[in-house]
Amino acid sequence: MRLDKYLKVSRLIKRRTVAAEACAAGKISVNGRVQKASYDVKIGDVLEITFGEKVIRLQVVSVQEVVRKEDADSMYKAI
Repeated sequence: MRLDKYLKVSRLIKRRTVAAEACAAGKISVNGRVQKASYDVKIGDVLEITFGEKVIRLQVVSVQEVVRKEDADSMYKAI
């Protein structure tokens, strides 16, 4: 699954276009490298998302196309 779509489906970022813009701005890194929105997310990848001064580190636990709102946080775990 594309990185921008993963961020939207897991509800880490509200809209896919905003997720794509964050990737283009270099605010999203995967396994220590800044990636484009088209990066293919795999189970076990470590994401670092920069929101202003705050950095969030997550590990991808599952990749699903459709997830209910209540189950969205089961797609990743905080590190």
